[in-house]
Amino acid sequence: MSDDPEVPERPADRESPVGEPVVRADPAVTGERATDAVGFDPDDPGSVQRAADTVRSFAENTVGSEDHVYMLRGAAACAALVRGVGSYKAAAERAGGDVSVAFIRKWARVHDLPRAIRRHVARGTIAPTAAKHIARVAGDDRYALAWATLEHGLTVREIRRLASEVGNGTDVESALSERGLTFGRMGVTLPSDQYVELRRRASVENRDPDGLVADALDEFLEL
Repeated sequence: MSDDPEVPERPADRESPVGEPVVRADPAVTGERATDAVGFDPDDPGSVQRAADTVRSFAENTVGSEDHVYMLRGAAACAALVRGVGSYKAAAERAGGDVSVAFIRKWARVHDLPRAIRRHVARGTIAPTAAKHIARVAGDDRYALAWATLEHGLTVREIRRLASEVGNGTDVESALSERGLTFGRMGVTLPSDQYVELRRRASVENRDPDGLVADALDEFLEL
């Protein structure tokens, strides 16, 4: 794996503290709104109450929302509230109103997605409602579904169905193949000198360019 401190390892779940606005506070992702990022400390009673208030407000204002940063803040509040009070049921009771256990569980899972996926949610390239379904699967399947979403422009409905199939034991590659989609396909635009040389070497070595690129990435990513 990379030794670059700016490139984190590849856990399938969040590793930073619960409630900490790692992505929301990054100007490279959220721009000027980064200075307004709100964190929640599950060990601070006052912060837990703010999380409860945020969860209730969030539950009453999620339908049709296109504010991705707001949605991530609501997810963070759900996760911190659960940690602060000890259970999903207690969190729903603390938030009050019509907040349900299922609502809190779904959004707390979004907060627990790895940073690489949450950054796309904050940018708006993966819808928060799609992230809810990606968060239903485990391990590297989370990455696989997220990247397939980006490559193929999958709808929330399609992601929901894929997540259900993967949760029932189907691998992501097979689930996509059944829909006529290829997992792992990316469109790459190269500088002209690199493109010419890649094609030349592939021809000389009787190989597909994809294989040469994959070999180079193996070395670069230290896989």
